[in-house]
Amino acid sequence: MANRLADSTSPYLLQHAGNPVDWREWGEDAFAEARQRNRPIFLSIGYAACHWCHVMAHESFEDEGIADLLNSNYVAVKVDREERPDVDAVYMDATVAMTGHGGWPMTCLLTPEGEPFWCGTYLQKPQLTQLLTAIDSAWADQEAQVRASGTAVVDALTRAQGGTDQGLPLHADLLEAAVATLTRNYDQEHPGFGTSPKFPPSMVLEFLLRHHARTGSPSAWRMVQETATAMARGGIYDQLAGGFARYAVDRAWVVPHFEKMLYDNAQLLRVYAHLWQAAGGVKGAGATQALAERVVRETVEFLLASLRTPEGGFASSLDADTEGVEGATYVWTPPQLDEALGVEDGQRAASLLTVTASGTFEHGTSTLQLLGDPEDATWWADTRARLRAVRDQRPQPGLDDKVVTAWNGLAIAALAEAGWLLEEPSWVEVAAGAARLVLDLHVVDGRLRRSSRGGRVGAAEAVAEDYGNLVEGLVTLHAATADTAWLTAAGTLLEDAVRRFGDGDGVFHDTASDAEPLVLRPRARGDNAEPCGQSALAGALLAHGAAAGSAAHLDLGVRALEPMGVIAQRDPRFAGWALAVAEAALAGPLQVAISEGDGQQELVSIARQRVGALVVVGRPGQVPPLLEGRPGVDGRAAAYVCRGTVCDLPVTTAEQLRELLGDPRGAVPAGDDDQVPPT
Repeated sequence: MANRLADSTSPYLLQHAGNPVDWREWGEDAFAEARQRNRPIFLSIGYAACHWCHVMAHESFEDEGIADLLNSNYVAVKVDREERPDVDAVYMDATVAMTGHGGWPMTCLLTPEGEPFWCGTYLQKPQLTQLLTAIDSAWADQEAQVRASGTAVVDALTRAQGGTDQGLPLHADLLEAAVATLTRNYDQEHPGFGTSPKFPPSMVLEFLLRHHARTGSPSAWRMVQETATAMARGGIYDQLAGGFARYAVDRAWVVPHFEKMLYDNAQLLRVYAHLWQAAGGVKGAGATQALAERVVRETVEFLLASLRTPEGGFASSLDADTEGVEGATYVWTPPQLDEALGVEDGQRAASLLTVTASGTFEHGTSTLQLLGDPEDATWWADTRARLRAVRDQRPQPGLDDKVVTAWNGLAIAALAEAGWLLEEPSWVEVAAGAARLVLDLHVVDGRLRRSSRGGRVGAAEAVAEDYGNLVEGLVTLHAATADTAWLTAAGTLLEDAVRRFGDGDGVFHDTASDAEPLVLRPRARGDNAEPCGQSALAGALLAHGAAAGSAAHLDLGVRALEPMGVIAQRDPRFAGWALAVAEAALAGPLQVAISEGDGQQELVSIARQRVGALVVVGRPGQVPPLLEGRPGVDGRAAAYVCRGTVCDLPVTTAEQLRELLGDPRGAVPAGDDDQVPPT
């Protein structure tokens, strides 16, 4: 039977629309029914690309016996965590508090008022059957005690949130200490951080790149260069079609968890664009710059070919599974390579891509790694295209095609900046198309919404990260185009966010003050897979303040970093974006405005080399705020360099601009780059 999920804008919820479980969407109707029937709520939270969500669905939610237990004794509610990150955050806090860990699928039992009294993650069918039976008995015999347990959980979470550490300024010494901590925790053998599973440290790499640009730190450069190289050559990167998987299940980046997320690829696209930018100023870094450019171009190709929607936005993810088998689309055996390429080329490709008889994944299959550059680039380009064509004929993973505001903001920023840096104006136009879609469709009655699908906007309101990431994207798009309309739109959104999410002194909640009330008003305490709302809005305030010349926004942006100070000091891996924004603040933020006139391109070529600088270039008919009242000098283009609200006199030559911007990157010694021999 089709249930109440059939009209959802969430692909994850639609996956469950045919279950025998009588699912409801999160909302007052579900809670009203629970109160009227006096039954607990069974809350299941997941997302479309989640492998174990699919496993639990097939084992349990498609089972008539489980459905009968749920339908008779509970009000069953399904939530897409990507569509309702606020709901996910509240009950993830409860799950971690009760079990010591979290993950998806998340399974919670709530009172009719939404208070959690039992939380967990994936459950096998026998475990779920036992749980549902036991809780039904407990609710019948000990309802008061069960309710009291839920109330106690909410009280404890409220106290924990109220006891959040006080703010700590992210000054230069703290950033140096963060680099030292990262250096101590760095995996020297398999570059990156952590063991297994191992996640791409996108925001940490961005911090290290900006720190290196400001200080010339060899340690920061080495960690970025080695980690970015290892990821790009490993199985976590799609060597045939571009784009990164969510994480590696091993320490050496060999075997990915195969889902591909927009937020990962948008952030990594920007990181590799900045790596390309930085490598241009490092002696002996030619191979790194070439690798970075390849990854940038291939990742853009992936975004445009696989995640771009017909409306011009970007879809959320590609599934980890293909027809229920994890990674089936992506893995190879030596005989499959022989069949696709012929025996000679097949064996050559197997050696190059580390496809072995025993396999590097499961059942004798291997992921594709490119541990060294092929000696014959033409052969590899042809071979890559032939393998891609064969792979395209295989069954493909499912697409979660909802357009999430925050993640599209990340993609807009990455495409706009990469397009400007690598002089690919078509990428900038793609970013502009996504921005137009989000602004036209996701802003309803002056308020931003979280997501849409197929041109139909969802009901869920935007959270803080949506505002912060979208503003960041719009400001970056303004810088790439000099079009003030993008900056104006960013300013309108930012003022709304400051008013509705902030306390007036730099602290931001994840949800607006007038949003749907939950049992707890969530407020993130650290960056995870993407910038948290606090960090995202701090970065947005700083970026907009720099581009618009707003001292008030610059000041509030710096204060908004302070709530992230303790986590940045304690574990910088979970404050990556806050640290990157702090680097921008310490650098000024650095702004370079280049007027029209003779010699403009010479100045632009110098400004393009500086990681972390906000560069605006004058164009006919466009007068961005950074160029108001700032003409050329004697017919020549002039560069105006400002750090925060303090500006230097205009300069007109490349040498003068290079001197003003400085170039600490030359401090990195030559020869720390070309570590992977040709294969």
